[in-house]
Amino acid sequence: MAITKAKQIKKNDIKKQKQAKKVVTTTKKPTKLKVHDGADFYAHKHIINYLTETDLYKFTQQQFYVHRRPNDRAKWEFKCRTKGVNLAPLCKRINEELDWLCSLKFQQWELDWFKKQDYFSHDYVEFLEDFQLKRRHIKCYTDKKNTTLFVEAEGSQKNVSPFEIYVLHIVQALWMADEELDWEKAKTNLDNEIMKVNAATRAGIIFTISDFSVRRTISSDWEDYMVGRMLAMCPAFVGTSNVYLAIKHNCKAIGTFAHELDATYQGLDSVPVANAQKQKLTDWADEYDGKLGIALSDNYGFKSFLEDFGLKFAKLFDGCRHDSGDPIRWGEMLIAHYKKLGIDPRSKVACWSDSLDIDKALAIAKHFNGRIKIAFGIGTYLGATVCGTKKKPLSMVMKVVEVNGKPVVKLSDSTGKTMCHDEGYINYVKSVYNYKSIDDMTTEEIRAMLPTFVDVWLKDIYTPVGEAA
Repeated sequence: MAITKAKQIKKNDIKKQKQAKKVVTTTKKPTKLKVHDGADFYAHKHIINYLTETDLYKFTQQQFYVHRRPNDRAKWEFKCRTKGVNLAPLCKRINEELDWLCSLKFQQWELDWFKKQDYFSHDYVEFLEDFQLKRRHIKCYTDKKNTTLFVEAEGSQKNVSPFEIYVLHIVQALWMADEELDWEKAKTNLDNEIMKVNAATRAGIIFTISDFSVRRTISSDWEDYMVGRMLAMCPAFVGTSNVYLAIKHNCKAIGTFAHELDATYQGLDSVPVANAQKQKLTDWADEYDGKLGIALSDNYGFKSFLEDFGLKFAKLFDGCRHDSGDPIRWGEMLIAHYKKLGIDPRSKVACWSDSLDIDKALAIAKHFNGRIKIAFGIGTYLGATVCGTKKKPLSMVMKVVEVNGKPVVKLSDSTGKTMCHDEGYINYVKSVYNYKSIDDMTTEEIRAMLPTFVDVWLKDIYTPVGEAA
């Protein structure tokens, strides 16, 4: 009897062990995960762990600087556009992350990827082999009251330009670090957006979507998941600006150049400010020999851009990118411009990248379907907002404010995006380029430039959810 009882106890113990093992092997990822608690896909404490965790255009521009502007010096400054936010308490952690960032070098597998891209040269890849960010080139500090955060980078443009995206990524990650990400909710929200996109493509609307979220993503692990999910489930999704994720997911890296290139050309003694935009376009086309041909169109306002973007550039470049001003008005002006030059707009690309969500992108795509090649770069919404967190992602930038000791400016077509300490210089550049925002231009003014222009605004075709009458 005792033996039988002992056997039963042993059987019960074995059963319990098996059940315990089963629990261990079937445990799923928790539905809630702190954004940076050591359980993210990097598996350690730092936010940036590879120098490829940045936008492609940081590298395409850096190669340009190495080859054509190696000695230009620049000063960069951080600015948070979100009102009522005090980032000063993050200063110590930001400095720790900058210390770590400046210890990183490119891994061999990263260099191998650069070698495979037909727009990067062998000498630039050799430059990257030895490249390392210098800690002395960047500082992060607060005011005496600890109410304002300052981040400034200064040095040769080829060496300090890369800091931009890393800094924005670090600040956003630290800002969101105490937020809990409900993974199941975030995944469901993303799948709902994917269904909208897929329904539009099935209905015959032709467009592409790319991820532009590395600078503002809620977390690196979310961006990684989102890119993988979009690639698997959404045929319209074609790639990401995040080079690390493009390598990891074996997809296309997206990007050409940004506003900083226009800023750089404002600081050149050899190029008059009035000719800076044209010279930049010429030098870019020469550097890349027709590759990477999407031109950013709003540094001096789109009106001024079109005045410089004549037949030569319109043929040399594959298309243009929108980053400010009314997106529908911009698209109608671009189409009218190509028609005026005798170019079929359907052979060119219009890429929209300004504060997009899926609904806004689909409204734009429906409006222009079949009239021009349509592309979207979506950042904050896919990288953060879609997750549905209580805490909102920051609106912030890091911009060039001086080149070779001279003030520089980005005007754009939207108020609030200008960043320059010298009001006199802003007015000077506006006068040189006869600046006027497309949103402030009358229909008659635009049609004097572009006779076939059709005056349509975003508000005429799109009403955001929650704002219906």
